[in-house]
Amino acid sequence: MNETLRIKARQAGLSLLDYLLMRMDQLEEESGVKRTIFAACPNSTAVLRASLVSAKRCNAPIKFAATLNQVDTDGGYTGFTAEQFVKTIRDEARRINYTGPVIVAIDHGGPWLKDKHRLDNLSYDETMAAVKNSFERAIDAGYDMIHVDPTIDITLPEGETIDIRVVAAKTVELISHCENYRKNKGLDKLAYEVGTEEVHGGLADMSVFTQFLELLKTGLEMEGLNDIWPCFVVGKVGTDLHTTLFDPQVARQLTAAARPYGSRIKGHYSDSVDNPEEYPLSGMGAANIGPEFTEREYDGLMELVELEENLYAEGKVAKLSGMKERLWEAVIDSNRWVKWISGSESASDFYSIAEDRQEWLIKTGCRYIWENTEVIAARQKLFHNLDAWGIQSEEIVLSGINRAMDRYFHSFNLVNLTQQL
Repeated sequence: MNETLRIKARQAGLSLLDYLLMRMDQLEEESGVKRTIFAACPNSTAVLRASLVSAKRCNAPIKFAATLNQVDTDGGYTGFTAEQFVKTIRDEARRINYTGPVIVAIDHGGPWLKDKHRLDNLSYDETMAAVKNSFERAIDAGYDMIHVDPTIDITLPEGETIDIRVVAAKTVELISHCENYRKNKGLDKLAYEVGTEEVHGGLADMSVFTQFLELLKTGLEMEGLNDIWPCFVVGKVGTDLHTTLFDPQVARQLTAAARPYGSRIKGHYSDSVDNPEEYPLSGMGAANIGPEFTEREYDGLMELVELEENLYAEGKVAKLSGMKERLWEAVIDSNRWVKWISGSESASDFYSIAEDRQEWLIKTGCRYIWENTEVIAARQKLFHNLDAWGIQSEEIVLSGINRAMDRYFHSFNLVNLTQQL
């Protein structure tokens, strides 16, 4: 995965991501072209494959931002440990001969941000120990970046926001832990991302935003980590789970506040954003996209289900796969959809919810159950039924995800960046 670039980063005393950002700055000075790094949240094997295919076609770098819910020591909901995840990326890149830069990162790493830690009601010491262990396994596996996000405290009274000084202190603690572990192992430098776009992080307010950066700077210096600084700070830039309009004015304000410290702003919840071309123009360093690709994977599978039903009606398929039924059953039985209900929607009766909302909840919840045994079996049966008639099932699913990804590669001005690095 572009070892030449890694060697150059090592020689410059930088992490791969910091080196990439430095080169992007140099290219901007030469050409005036601003760029934003595209980060895919790898919520399925199909998304992982599609990301590499799109990156190869666009001749561009790709960044994977995996939460501990997705990839962790217990396999997460993708079934991958950190080591298996990195190996799979390498294998898939080799399979299609993609040799561009691949950045692998933890997304939202912090106490109680893994659902299982909350469900198991882990104490603060227990969840911190688990997070540190996860960070160590990611470092061992060869991850390039860690998003340190200690912005949740389930011990606080409901409605109370965690003190920004506590967030800064915990951020320093976790970065210090990673650096000590990395240095003891003699491994390459890591890049870091800090903060969160969520309200509980308290970084939506500009004064708190700058206070956090000052506290972080002082804290890292006190730990003797003067040479360590996060390349990304997550900013609230208008997009969230239910809004798709990026706010370039806010992005410019946050960028102006962060760049003097040496950081860029990272956008989360950038799925299906209306104006992605504004990201680089506003100086955004990177953007995460994830649930949108789950929706495209679902749409591709439903396209295949329709083709299968047509073949069945023509007597060309002996037995239907039941893909849609198995998928809906798995999402509903998982109760993951409850996390996304709103207003008066029932948490105990899925089918009492409006049909359009049911569809949305299934699409959003699919990412949690792709590795469900019944879903895997139905998917294999669906592909078998269609492949027998010359229909390239996997290609149809991947192409829908690819179209969505290509939009970001182009809007973020990343096409043909690899050859310029």
